[in-house]
Amino acid sequence: MKRIIIVDNEEDMHYLFSRKFRKEIKAGEVEIISFMSVTEALSYLDSSEKKHIDLIISDINLPIVNGLELLQIIKEKYAQINVWMLTAHGYDENYKLAKEYGANDYLVKPINFEEIKQKILNL
Repeated sequence: MKRIIIVDNEEDMHYLFSRKFRKEIKAGEVEIISFMSVTEALSYLDSSEKKHIDLIISDINLPIVNGLELLQIIKEKYAQINVWMLTAHGYDENYKLAKEYGANDYLVKPINFEEIKQKILNL
């Protein structure tokens, strides 16, 4: 089973991921764990209850602590976790920073869920 954390402050994104992966979730191939903030995601990762995480998909534009800061923390503390950055702003300065900080992929909204499914299932 692939365990994926989604970090996005837009509830619509959490809903979209759960809907687009409903077959894989039902089949036990994928588990999606959603958080609205970096703080919530880090609290989960730091907890003793956490399970193995294969992937974190994080929006870049988040309040208080942004996705690029999360990326740096994850790569420092949990280097084995793949991190994909998500943005609605295309390939700008954030793309360069994400790659510099160790992002494994960079996704631009609107998301092609069929392509993402294949990438996830092949992790």
